[in-house]
Amino acid sequence: MTPSPMPPWRQRLRRAAPALCGLAAGAALSLIALVALLVAVATPNLPDIGSLTDYRPQQPMRVLSADGVLLGEFGEERRHFTPIAQIPKILQDAVLAVEDADFYRHSGVNYKGVLRAALANFGRQRSQGASTITMQVARNFYLPTEKTYIRKFYEMLLALKIESQLSKEQILEIYMNQIYLGQRAYGFASASEIYFGKSLGELSVAEAAMLAGLPQSPIAGNPIANPRRASARQAHVLRRMLAGGVISAAQYDQARQQSVSLRTPSEVPMHAEYVAEVARQLVVSQYGNDAYRRGLNVVLTINAADQAVAYRALRKGIMDFERRQAYRGPEELVDLPADVDDLDARIAEALADHPDNDELKAAVVLEVAPTKVVAALQSGELVTISGDGLKPAASGLSARASPKTRIRRGAVIRLAQGETGAWIITQLPQVEAAFVAMDPHSGALRAMVGGFDYSKSQFNHVTQAWRQPGSSLKPFIYSAALEKGFTPATVINDAPLSFDAAANGGEAWQPKNSDGNFDGPMALRSGLAKSKNLVSIRILQAIGVPYAQDWLARFGFDAERQPATLAMALGAGAVTPLQMASAYSVFANGGYRLNPVLISRLTDSSGRVLSESAPQLLDESLRVVDARNTFTMSSLLQDVTRPGGTAARAQATLQRSDIYGKTGTTNDAMDAWFAGYQPSVVAVVWMGYDQPRSLGDRESGGGLALPIWLDYMAHALKGVPVDEPAAPDGVVNLNGEWYYKEFAPGSGVGQLGIDDPQSPRPTEDERRSILDLFK
Repeated sequence: MTPSPMPPWRQRLRRAAPALCGLAAGAALSLIALVALLVAVATPNLPDIGSLTDYRPQQPMRVLSADGVLLGEFGEERRHFTPIAQIPKILQDAVLAVEDADFYRHSGVNYKGVLRAALANFGRQRSQGASTITMQVARNFYLPTEKTYIRKFYEMLLALKIESQLSKEQILEIYMNQIYLGQRAYGFASASEIYFGKSLGELSVAEAAMLAGLPQSPIAGNPIANPRRASARQAHVLRRMLAGGVISAAQYDQARQQSVSLRTPSEVPMHAEYVAEVARQLVVSQYGNDAYRRGLNVVLTINAADQAVAYRALRKGIMDFERRQAYRGPEELVDLPADVDDLDARIAEALADHPDNDELKAAVVLEVAPTKVVAALQSGELVTISGDGLKPAASGLSARASPKTRIRRGAVIRLAQGETGAWIITQLPQVEAAFVAMDPHSGALRAMVGGFDYSKSQFNHVTQAWRQPGSSLKPFIYSAALEKGFTPATVINDAPLSFDAAANGGEAWQPKNSDGNFDGPMALRSGLAKSKNLVSIRILQAIGVPYAQDWLARFGFDAERQPATLAMALGAGAVTPLQMASAYSVFANGGYRLNPVLISRLTDSSGRVLSESAPQLLDESLRVVDARNTFTMSSLLQDVTRPGGTAARAQATLQRSDIYGKTGTTNDAMDAWFAGYQPSVVAVVWMGYDQPRSLGDRESGGGLALPIWLDYMAHALKGVPVDEPAAPDGVVNLNGEWYYKEFAPGSGVGQLGIDDPQSPRPTEDERRSILDLFK
């Protein structure tokens, strides 16, 4: 059969084929030559990759308690470097499944992927996709962020260079520690802590898949910013893992059904913001801004359990005080829409400006009735307040309430749950407080709470608040008097005194006792236990103000901050709570002055110790007061905590005798203190307003500060045996009272102020009881 003739167009194509092949080959050769030229030109300009071969990621400063609890992190990047061998395989598989399934099969560039992306991007001005993990490492370390073909070309060349010098495991390790994953988290270990509150080893398949989905959109697609988008991305990762064979169908189904629980950004394992900030300042003063990048681990002397108890005790003490204050009204009034569909959004918008303050929840009032209030929390939950829960805000619910204090629909109020779980209307406190505890035998700080809420005020009242100590300073005046011949049995007249301007630094003065009463002659011991102002003034007058100033300096007080007048006897100077804790430690440890210690150890990111605080030994070089002085003072301060003393609740509450301390209340109750100790721990509490004003006519250190101290001590002394100090050399006990040997009855100061013309004369019974002290 004769073949049909070839169509003319095919004949022409056949004749042109050699020429077309030549042209194609020439074009290919030209393209290859062009690429070779570009490579030749670009390669010398590629950056050195020494920062990868010697990878040292920026890591934040981490502040840890003595028992290893994270107290705070400081640095632009939250990162916890983790070697690849410690990253679970399921997480590695999840990342590779979605980011670079051929990671272990290519040499840095997935050419098929690049070709597909090039075809998909044809006609676009920006390059999209096809980046391997190695290319992402190259881009994140060395290249600008804009998406262009030139950058993609350099990305490929750098990836090839990286692969020639690093192993696959090294590249993946860098990637998984360097990549940004939202919420200031860099690296998967940090992201796991931030999003789930877990270490990498605790991750489930579902959680690993959610983290693996973050590199594509870490800001807008993370589960905190956009849970729906994050869940969709997680599902995509799980499908890729299933398709790649890294999980089974059963694992896939289980992961899809698991509800992932997130740790919200506001959750912190420990409220130690004030103490962490002090540690930050100390480290930065030594290392500068480099401290934020070196991955320093700052181990403190703080005990996490002590810190938690101190935080709760201080807040409870403040809120107990707050419940006695008048209701000041809602924090804000907002207009609420009538349309129910728009209500949730408006509530969320209003509460965004009033974040929850730990246990104090912000809420928007939806309904007000004489017997109940219905309000919506930030979570969307509706709660009803009734009965006793309305009492703190009764004035705001009254028909006669002023517009400023009235609670109505749209009012933003504060709620707290009582012990039974019922909701109570409350308010954010205006008063502040401070708490600090330390080990008197080492100077190690055990707990520090610098205020009610660090987010409201970063002012640390423990270290920065210079306040009048009031009567809590009196023990140091008494301590000075012991060296001048006074004894616990010295009889001192609690009677009126008056000073003209010339005798009191230019201002006339008629001091009074806090209760307005004068009890006449009494033993020095009783004068301190009952905190009698006139007794303290007479003592200071007798020993001399300059001597007392010098004596206070032994305990670490700033002499220039103590007035050079008799008002010093009443604590009219200025001290900080930390200074007070350090001073009372001298009484607790037998006469040694130790510097407070906060940082016990500083290590770098690899665990190498950079510095370590040496233990402070109680040797005689640190002695500032004789042991018999501190022993006698402890005996006196013990009576303050017994029945009849201003802190009588202390021993009764703690059910132990080795409790010593002193209350302090300044004029007009502007400051309330309790400073005290058991031989193993010293603690100081202060309460007052930042802008000094009265806490109330009936308020005192025993009523405000002591309960906080007791709540902490009940925890700190649990299981600690009773420890009353033994009598040192140089003291004798006569008729149940302690004396310096050289100041035994008949040798020391027997009485003071008894013959003052303005003093009341003792009765015959009082005179006999006074004489009995010296038998």
